[in-house]
Amino acid sequence: MNPFNFQDTVQLQLLANDLRQEVIRILCESKSGHSAGSLGMADVFAVLYFNVLSYNPKDPAWKDRDRLILSNGHICPIQYASMAYAGFFPKTELFTLRKLGSRLQGHPHTGSLPGIENNGGPLGQGLSQAVGISLVCKLENKSFRVYCITGDGEHNEGQIWEAIETAAKYKLHNLIVIVDRNRIQMDGPTEVVMPLDSLAEKYAAFGWNVLELDGHNIPGLLQGFEKAKLNKSAPLVIIANTIPGKDVAFMENSYDWHGKVPTVEQAQQALLLLENIHKKIADVKN
Repeated sequence: MNPFNFQDTVQLQLLANDLRQEVIRILCESKSGHSAGSLGMADVFAVLYFNVLSYNPKDPAWKDRDRLILSNGHICPIQYASMAYAGFFPKTELFTLRKLGSRLQGHPHTGSLPGIENNGGPLGQGLSQAVGISLVCKLENKSFRVYCITGDGEHNEGQIWEAIETAAKYKLHNLIVIVDRNRIQMDGPTEVVMPLDSLAEKYAAFGWNVLELDGHNIPGLLQGFEKAKLNKSAPLVIIANTIPGKDVAFMENSYDWHGKVPTVEQAQQALLLLENIHKKIADVKN
């Protein structure tokens, strides 16, 4: 059971906008981190933490919780913001991101913060961890699901494809992978660095069920995750087409912002853009 279970589309849109604003503030404060992917995945994280995932922030180790594995660990600012809003820790702690002694490390680390399920740093490894957890879940007849968020750029790693093949072999229908298909990575567009299309056809060829969604269409995401929960035949991947730097015009679709943070002036500009969008969404609700 999700502790929030938000059903209202506008409520989730407003929440995603709040999370984007929080990401801008904490990245500006930390002076280090990854902007583009964190902003691009805000809608997905809002839907996951406030509708889809089964968890209890007051009991993070609850044995029947869903597991969320963040393979592309560099976008942890959006996970941390989501967790703070969900009640895992105080929102004020977000501003300790990447600081000495902080529980909010630059990549997620199990044991440092309640609610973090995996160590994320070297790309390409999270899906293997998710496959292992899913296999144990299946063998022990557990009911929880394993969600694994991956970047499209990390599909350059061979280990990803070994994990995809393994999941298909064992028919891990309790595994749901979400690919952040933003088409950028640290050193350029994905299709220039190492072409991935058609990613959907490749997953299907490995024996996976595939959904391809607009990663910013919240009604579509809600429907997609409901379909994923009904999946019983094979592992399932949701390819979420997203815009890196979403809603901050000077960041959108630019790989330069993959691992770059805003200056104070840029943060002020970004927050103004996001606040204007927030007002427009709220006007629709009212």
